[in-house]
Amino acid sequence: MAAAASLVVAAGAVAGVLAAFDDRRASDEAAPPEVSASPRLAPLPAAPSPSAPATAGSASPPPPPSARRTQSPAPSRTDTKRERTGAVTRRLYRDPDSQVLAWVRSHSGDPRHAVIASRIAEQPAAVWFADYAPDTVTARVAAVTSGGAALGRVPVVVPYAIPGRDCGGHSQGGAPDLDAYDAWIDRFAAGLGSGEVIVVLEPDSVAQTECLSAGDRADRFASLARAGRVLKSANPRARVYFDAGHSGWNPPATQAAWLRRAGAASPESSDGIFSNVSNFHTTADEVAYDRRVLDALGGPAGLGAVIDTSRNGNGAPADGEWCDPSGRGLGRTPTLSTGESRIDAYLWVKLPGESDGCKGRPGTFTASYAYDLASS
Repeated sequence: MAAAASLVVAAGAVAGVLAAFDDRRASDEAAPPEVSASPRLAPLPAAPSPSAPATAGSASPPPPPSARRTQSPAPSRTDTKRERTGAVTRRLYRDPDSQVLAWVRSHSGDPRHAVIASRIAEQPAAVWFADYAPDTVTARVAAVTSGGAALGRVPVVVPYAIPGRDCGGHSQGGAPDLDAYDAWIDRFAAGLGSGEVIVVLEPDSVAQTECLSAGDRADRFASLARAGRVLKSANPRARVYFDAGHSGWNPPATQAAWLRRAGAASPESSDGIFSNVSNFHTTADEVAYDRRVLDALGGPAGLGAVIDTSRNGNGAPADGEWCDPSGRGLGRTPTLSTGESRIDAYLWVKLPGESDGCKGRPGTFTASYAYDLASS
């Protein structure tokens, strides 16, 4: 996908694979938790000895095409500097079970520890629900939302189980059909609680529909509109955002037309759109793009946008590389106060250091990649 994807997969799906890896990899990667967090930069310690990147495995799929459709040129130095401003929010929730925190807790002697701990692990990030596990999803969502409510923080959750996701590509999976998905969303919504929560609804589900027939596309859009209604009905304080791809993908008018059919212009279903999930386009490009999509979308004046800034500090690679491209950096810190009209939040939807599948196993936190991002 152009946006979403380095998946966070349930621990049960990968635990057996993790046990089989050697000591070198174990020191560089953290096992994904059962559910799956712009930095205030501190001086860098002496550069540690480089570690060989882990080879990709098959425990979880790499990102969908949204992560792969990027053609924007590299940003100017001015863009790069602007991407790195911002302060650590005191309102967004940091999940204590994230992969990066697991790595930090178990690798205090690693020479990369200070950089990864201060620049990535301290930041709040989204929690992904990428596995179709209807029997446990309510309790798992509730664990995150109740954790945020107890601290007075706003969690960000990502339901990612739409049937036919990634058009059957590397990140395929999810519910077996739309009826099963609708029932899964009902159970997901039951865990939202009554506090504030941000829902990033199904990355790539709207932007990546070219593989679907007209009938299947209409059915998916109807299911997404229903999902928005169910989520907001279950918790009126939930803010639900729909997939707008990113600035290097579909034209704003095309994306807005699809979003309208998916319910994103309806206040009963939607609070707006999200963009750049798991991608690298500059915040400035995304702000401009999202405003054009919102203008074309119509709907209530209160609709806004949230932008994934987790890895966009140096902009998108000029060559369009999508899989753990070198030279990228952390973007703006997560915040609910952007200072930009119609831009509701900058979020870390994709946790920096979770590999797309080239510098580590897909969806797995890889310390060497995280260190590169944090020190770039």
